[in-house]
Amino acid sequence: MTVEERLVEVRHRIEAAEREAGRTPGSTTLVAVSKTFDADAIRPVIAAGQRIFGENRVQESQAKWPELKAETPGIQLHLIGPLQSNKAADAVALFDVIETVDREKIARALAEEMTRQARHPKLYVQVNIGMEPQKAGIEPKQTVAFVDFCRRELELEIEGLMCIPPAEGNPGPYFALLAKLADECGLQKLSMGMSGDFEIAIGMGATSVRVGSAIFGHR
Repeated sequence: MTVEERLVEVRHRIEAAEREAGRTPGSTTLVAVSKTFDADAIRPVIAAGQRIFGENRVQESQAKWPELKAETPGIQLHLIGPLQSNKAADAVALFDVIETVDREKIARALAEEMTRQARHPKLYVQVNIGMEPQKAGIEPKQTVAFVDFCRRELELEIEGLMCIPPAEGNPGPYFALLAKLADECGLQKLSMGMSGDFEIAIGMGATSVRVGSAIFGHR
């Protein structure tokens, strides 16, 4: 299959999952994860109508996305990988959505840069939903307090929560927990689900899914 055909197939699968869950058609945003792919690999996906993309690394994104954004109006770029505080300025300048606010130091750095640059990307708090030591994110039991800290002390508008469940086992309970935490925080947006489990995530209320290999192929 071509990348364009894979994109169409993923969109059809999203629509089918929405119908099965009794969701409003089009209520799930597709974030096409283009990390490690160069501009020439991304252009056919843009040409096929995709406008929302996810990247893991600030430096890699700086090498390709300014040109791609200049070529095509309306691109929305999400940072879905870990952010270091020394890259906060670059992240605020380039990304439209930062999904990996995962500790106080990063939240403070982003607040300072957003004020300095007068640019306000949308923010998600990343939750380490499986409490895995190798993964970034706030612990589930600390999520409500951290969101409250970001809002009250730093005056950051947090749009939603994001998670990456453990690779093994059923992701459903982890998605359900993220939905519960979002409800406790008064948040409407849930970024959860990837190529292997996005249909389950849609059934659990995901408002955006991050799909890479099912569109671009394996890296």
